[in-house]
Amino acid sequence: MKTFIYSIFVIVAIVGCSTMDTGKNKKLTSNSSVKNDTIRIVNDSLEYEIIIFEPGFNSWLGTQPPRGYYSQSAMEISNAFKVTTYNIRSRNPIKYGRHLYPFAIDYNRRTDYGYEVNYLLYNYFLFFEQKYNQKLK
Repeated sequence: MKTFIYSIFVIVAIVGCSTMDTGKNKKLTSNSSVKNDTIRIVNDSLEYEIIIFEPGFNSWLGTQPPRGYYSQSAMEISNAFKVTTYNIRSRNPIKYGRHLYPFAIDYNRRTDYGYEVNYLLYNYFLFFEQKYNQKLK
């Protein structure tokens, strides 16, 4: 369980800090904006923690449908498929690169992570797909 949380944190941190050139001019962000883009959720009873550290994610999340728009089961199904695709790509660094998919994500479909974790993971995958022009099907 804790491996899942640490994997998400490390992946998000590495992807957020990567120096991948997309051909567009990028503006440097200050430390205060990076702090504003860190989202942390802790559930002591289930012993998990999810930290999303990705510049721009918090402001992007504000433009998405609100909590309650999607059902938890729909997001869990989507997350399970996207985690599977993500993990396949993380295990094939020659084809997909190490910068976008540095580690596999430990996500168990049978574990109830709750609405908030599934909501953030679901939206992070959408953000990841848009920002890095990836399709996780």
